[in-house]
Amino acid sequence: MKEKIQKAKTLVEALPYIKRFHGKTIVIKYGGSVMFESELKQIFAADVALLKFVGLNPVVVHGGGKEISRWMKKLNKETVFIDGLRFTDSETMEITEMVLSGKINSEVVSLINRSGAQAVGLSGKDANLFTCKRIRSQKDENLGQVGKIEATNVALIESLCEQGYIPIISSIGESLEGETLNLNADYAASAISAALGALKLIYLTDVQGLSADGELRSELDLAEAEELLNHPDVTGGMKPKLECSIDAIRANVEHVHIINGSVEHAVLLEVFTDTGIGTKISYSKRSK
Repeated sequence: MKEKIQKAKTLVEALPYIKRFHGKTIVIKYGGSVMFESELKQIFAADVALLKFVGLNPVVVHGGGKEISRWMKKLNKETVFIDGLRFTDSETMEITEMVLSGKINSEVVSLINRSGAQAVGLSGKDANLFTCKRIRSQKDENLGQVGKIEATNVALIESLCEQGYIPIISSIGESLEGETLNLNADYAASAISAALGALKLIYLTDVQGLSADGELRSELDLAEAEELLNHPDVTGGMKPKLECSIDAIRANVEHVHIINGSVEHAVLLEVFTDTGIGTKISYSKRSK
């Protein structure tokens, strides 16, 4: 009986958020361990379906760097990183597109559909979602077919959401000249959340959130987030996530959350509970 009462309390706690967020868009960057552990993948898919069922518009963006590296190894293709970006020649680009748009994207779509919702797989090439251009490294080295998003066209995403579908988007783009380009999925998620005017952008990671000076920063305003950009503890994959979070907030996304995707039902805990989990970044701490 105690367990049943606790479940009822959880539903009551979620109700105000369900009412407040009804019809709002939430962009989720799917990454970390949740992409590879079978049980976590199924829980994530069910949670995304639930968001749709209670009236929100979830949009999922994903990369898949570890899976790309695994397939390159299987195909005896060397992986080269420059400034943390994968050097992408034409053969690497083919493998990347195969893994992201072919394997990972279709798997996420299938899992969400099996949870009862209706998901649709897209790449950034569909309907000119991402128009990109090639970039070079910080030392002006050639990165191959690595791109930066120049323009975002979310008309198709908006149409799909209105018709009851959940868009699942792989981080592949195309240049004006028709060249396929490899994109950083963190930046792709930020660009989409900004273009959609999303209520929330959620980054799923393998850490509890953003930590500095040995302390988890559970809540940050824009000024505090900007100060932490140059903090010595903000390194590796956290730095681009923080940069993308700041970009999203500046573009009027209300909240960005960096949370641990290996926690069961992490997305629901962040969206529908009073305390939430991980790090929340807003323009000001007064915003709810």
